[in-house]
Amino acid sequence: MNAASGRLDVAERRDAVLSVLRASGREHALLEAPEPAALAATAREALRRAIERDGAVVAAGGDGTINAVVQQVIGSGRPLGLLPQGTFNYFARAHGVPTDPADAAGALLRARPVPIRVGRVGDRVFLVNASVGLYPDLLEDREAWKRRFGRSRFVALLSGLATLARGVRPMRLALTVGGATRGVRTSTLFVGNNAIQLERLGLPVDASIGDGRLAAIVVPPYGALRLLGLALRGALGELGDAASLQRLDVERLVVRPSRLRPRLRMRVATDGEILRMPVPLRVEVHPQPLHLLVPAPQDAVERR
Repeated sequence: MNAASGRLDVAERRDAVLSVLRASGREHALLEAPEPAALAATAREALRRAIERDGAVVAAGGDGTINAVVQQVIGSGRPLGLLPQGTFNYFARAHGVPTDPADAAGALLRARPVPIRVGRVGDRVFLVNASVGLYPDLLEDREAWKRRFGRSRFVALLSGLATLARGVRPMRLALTVGGATRGVRTSTLFVGNNAIQLERLGLPVDASIGDGRLAAIVVPPYGALRLLGLALRGALGELGDAASLQRLDVERLVVRPSRLRPRLRMRVATDGEILRMPVPLRVEVHPQPLHLLVPAPQDAVERR
């Protein structure tokens, strides 16, 4: 459990989950990460215990917390359960996991593992999206606003508008898909693996997104006013009407700056975490599925 994640009090969340698990009689242990920097080590310890007991690892937190746990779990043979406690919870919502802590814990008791396809950029897994350009700026500013004004979707929206108002320096990228390379000039390249997030932006989604294919969105190098307009359309779920957006549905994409400098690294955002990664960036569907504990039909909530 990420003790720093979510809007509910951590003690309230912990007690709600433990009450359900104790009543079930199922063996369990709750490990808390007091800060994001401790997530990886905590997840490794949880995985060690799960392997010893032929059990599952459960991630309690938002998309960033779940991502940190998945880095350790994928390829281990152990299933992953979710107790969503973040602001958006895109990954959990895509698979019908309740957001109420007690309901989510109850759903875990009847869940069954299902292989789920996730994305990878370099050696980093992503569940929801990966991006370069403007989007990492948006995330950095959003976290600063949350620390100052609290965690809410409204605060996230206002911080995004403030970031866009500053404008952004466009990038020249070379994108390679299936052996063919094309040059683009863009303010941000966004690669999504989550149908719900794309639907909320108003982008058309087919069944393969999140199930073996990724949606790469190239945003034109607009000025501040046009970027603000585009952001408002996204907030209203109308990005699908923006004819200037370029979209590529891919299994694998190689990204490099058009003008390559020695030892160049690019800033990449993956599920809310910002990293500097060497180029070229190889973005692809992960070759190994994640074995996700998906709620039984009677426990699943509507995707929204």
